[in-house]
Amino acid sequence: MVEETEKSASTAIKEEAENLTSMMKNHLNLGEVEPEAEEVEIVGGDPNHDAKAMAAAAAAPPPRHPLEHSWTFWFDNPSAKNKQAAWGSSIRPIFTFSSVEDFWSVYNNVHHPSKLAVGADFHCFKNKIEPKWEDPVCANGGKWTVNFSRGKSDTAWLYTLLAMIGEQFDYGDEICGAVVNVRARQEKISIWTKNAANEVAQALCWIKLLQRLKSQKYSSLNL
Repeated sequence: MVEETEKSASTAIKEEAENLTSMMKNHLNLGEVEPEAEEVEIVGGDPNHDAKAMAAAAAAPPPRHPLEHSWTFWFDNPSAKNKQAAWGSSIRPIFTFSSVEDFWSVYNNVHHPSKLAVGADFHCFKNKIEPKWEDPVCANGGKWTVNFSRGKSDTAWLYTLLAMIGEQFDYGDEICGAVVNVRARQEKISIWTKNAANEVAQALCWIKLLQRLKSQKYSSLNL
């Protein structure tokens, strides 16, 4: 009799608990209560590999901005010139670049015309074209030259390079390259072209060069 009474009380308590739980769910608008997820430890990863992957991603070079043509800087050192040697024999290539980033990395680490020794010639030509009239590409070409007072061509030289490698000339295919000549009393910037017989291309290249330089309002520009 006592055992049956205990069972009845136990059953009543259980039912009351279930009813209470059901009421709470309805009141709070809860669905079935999901069991708590157990914490799971991920095993088998290689910390060294992950660190290397992160380091490699961080060290990846930034995207480059390619130029339409590759260009080569050449330098004719006055101390290496020999009066008895053939003209152009002392010209040496320095660096070839094909992207905007490579250009600036070189330009920012070489002397500008005002810092070059008297007698120096600094060239920038399309890759595989040598800054010599003996080069087949230049053999039938011509050049346009602008004169500056000594030490006054640095900015003009930069703008000439940017116009050239940035394909600012209407007849860009006619351009071989450019050179700055440093002399005792003046500095000269010249544009070399492929075909002197193409008068229209020659004139337009010259006009574009003057427009670029005159836009900078050089008081030392002698035409």
